[in-house]
Amino acid sequence: MATAEQNVLKPDFGAKRKHFIFTDEHEQLRESIRAFATKELAPHAEEWEETTFPNWVFTRMGELGFLGLDKPEEYGGQGGDYYSAIVLAEEIGHSNSGGMCMGVAVHTDMAMPPILAFGTEEQKQEWVVPAIKGEKILCLGITEPDAGSDVAGIKTRAVRDGDEYVINGSKTFITNGHRADAIVLVTKTDPDAGYDGFTLFIVPMDSPGVIREKKLEKLGMHASDTALLAFQDVRVPDTAVLGEVGKGFYHIMWELQGERLHGAAGCVAGAQRCFDRTLQYAKERTAFGRPIGNFQVIRHKFAEMATKIETGRQLVYTTAWRFQNGEYPVREISMAKLYASQMAVEVADECIQIHGGAGYMKEYGVERAWRDLRLNRIGAGTDEIMLDVIGRSYGI
Repeated sequence: MATAEQNVLKPDFGAKRKHFIFTDEHEQLRESIRAFATKELAPHAEEWEETTFPNWVFTRMGELGFLGLDKPEEYGGQGGDYYSAIVLAEEIGHSNSGGMCMGVAVHTDMAMPPILAFGTEEQKQEWVVPAIKGEKILCLGITEPDAGSDVAGIKTRAVRDGDEYVINGSKTFITNGHRADAIVLVTKTDPDAGYDGFTLFIVPMDSPGVIREKKLEKLGMHASDTALLAFQDVRVPDTAVLGEVGKGFYHIMWELQGERLHGAAGCVAGAQRCFDRTLQYAKERTAFGRPIGNFQVIRHKFAEMATKIETGRQLVYTTAWRFQNGEYPVREISMAKLYASQMAVEVADECIQIHGGAGYMKEYGVERAWRDLRLNRIGAGTDEIMLDVIGRSYGI
C-alpha cells in the first residue's frame, strides 16, 4: 500500500529531458561537438582573440563531419535533418570564441545553402564537396558601404559581355573575407528591374580584380576575419551565375531565413552559457558574510534571466520544427531572431552586473560574451528590420 509520502509530487529541478525535436542521435552529436569544442578549440580562445582563428579549424571540422551535418550525403555530408544544424549552433559555442563560431556559421549555414539550393551540379561539385571537407572556405557578400539593411540599394554591378560578366563594386563586413576561396556575391544585373534585377554569382577569390582591401576592427567577434572587399573589372564566365539571372534577391532572402534561425539558436545557447558561468560565480562570491546568490535581488535576476532564456529556446525549437517539416515561417523566424538576439544581450549585460567590477575585466569572460553577442542584433537583419518584417506580415 502506497504511503502518503510516496503520493506527494516533488519537483526535480535537476532532471534533464531532451526536447521532443531531438533524438538520441542528436544528443550523441551534441556530446561529440561539445567535447570537440571544449578540448580542441577552447584552449586557443584567448590566442585567437589576438590573431583570428586558423584555417585548420575548418579542416578538422571537415574530418569530423561537422561541416555537413544537414547536407546531402552525395556531396559528402551526413544527410542529417535541420535539427542537427541547430545542435551545431548550440554546442560549438563551448569553444568560448564567438568569432570562430561566426566564421564557421558563415561557411556552413550562410554561403553553402544557396549553392546547394540553386547551384548546378558542376557548382556543387566544385565548391560544396571541398567545403564540406574543410578544404575550401566560403563567404557571403551582401552588405556594401552604402547598403546594409537596404539590400535593394546594392550597387555592385555585373554587366554581360559576351559569354562573361564583368563585376564592379565593393562589399564590407564580410566574415571570412580574407581567408575565403570563393564568395557568394549579390550583384545588380538590371538596375531598372527593381527586385527582379539582382543576380547571385560564385566568384573565386583569386580572380583578377578581386581586392581584399582591409581587415576591419570590431567591438567583438575578434577571432573572425572581417573584410572590406573591392571588385574591379572582375570577369567571370556565365557558368558562375548562381540560380537564375534576375532572381538573386529572392534567392538571398531565402538564405537569410536559415541564417536568422541558426543565429537565434546560437544566441539562446550563448545566453545559457553566460547564465551558467554567472550562477557558479554567484554561489562562490561572498559579500556581507554570505554568497551573493543568497540575496533576493540577485536571486530574482537569475529567475528573470532563466525565464527569458527558456522562452527563447522554446520559440527557436518550435520554429525549427516548422522549418524542418516543410513550412516557410518567415514571421516566426523573424520573431525568434529578434527575441533571441535582444534577450542574449540583456542576459550578458545582467551577468556583467552580477559580477560587478570583475565582470568588466577580461579574465572572467563575461565582457567578451556581451561584445560577441551584441552583433546578433545587427547582423542578418537588424532589430528594426525584424520588427518591420513582423509588422508587415500582418498586412499593415
